Amino acid sequence: MKTTLNLDDDLLVRAKALAAIERKSLTRLIEEGLSLRLRKAAADQGGAQPVIPVFGGGGGLLAGIDPCSNRSLLDACDDDA
Repeated sequence: MKTTLNLDDDLLVRAKALAAIERKSLTRLIEEGLSLRLRKAAADQGGAQPVIPVFGGGGGLLAGIDPCSNRSLLDACDDDA
């Protein structure tokens, strides 16, 4: 996405010099800086990790269904329709 930024002149000169030394674009340098800053902010706020649901119930395939056989699985699906 394109955007316009108003940066301090000295900061921009230093950023361009660093980007040239590291052989990367100014855009890439700014993206890396923002990523680092956002990661730090998330860590400072506890970095709430999303809860990933895990199925802990029993169950499984019914007797007679071969999980390695497409035909067996398709036949089992057709039985419920």
